[in-house]
Amino acid sequence: MMHTVTIGVYTLCLVAACGLVAWSHRDPVAMSSPSQLLDDLFTSHAARIAIIVFWWWIGWHFLFAQTLDG
Repeated sequence: MMHTVTIGVYTLCLVAACGLVAWSHRDPVAMSSPSQLLDDLFTSHAARIAIIVFWWWIGWHFLFAQTLDG
């Protein structure tokens, strides 16, 4: 059951991301492109560190930590 919910949430996030990208291409005045958003985000040193820590946490909990379970 929980596996199905997790897959559903990830699928919903993927669909939302694709929708936002399509919206940014259709109406560039109303929505910035993902590359522009990332360029603006990465101008801050604190944001870069936060992103690196977030990706480390994701990698540890979902990729590496599963190999520790017997």
